[in-house]
Amino acid sequence: HYAPGASLRLEATDVRAGEALLAFGAKVPSTGGPVRNLSASGDLVEAAANLFSHLRELDGSGAASIAVMPIPSH
Repeated sequence: HYAPGASLRLEATDVRAGEALLAFGAKVPSTGGPVRNLSASGDLVEAAANLFSHLRELDGSGAASIAVMPIPSH
């Protein structure tokens, strides 16, 4: 189990100033902040495998908030 210190903003379609981005898929909003993509190809198995490591990395970036792009359930 892992709970980031930064707040999470789910279903984000944009990135606000000072936010890190947890992206999913090929279409990633532009941002000047840190970005980690769970799966550029949209593979849910790959995304699940990357979830906690990417959250830890973005949480460690110093961003107060992490914008999380929409991720389909299947």
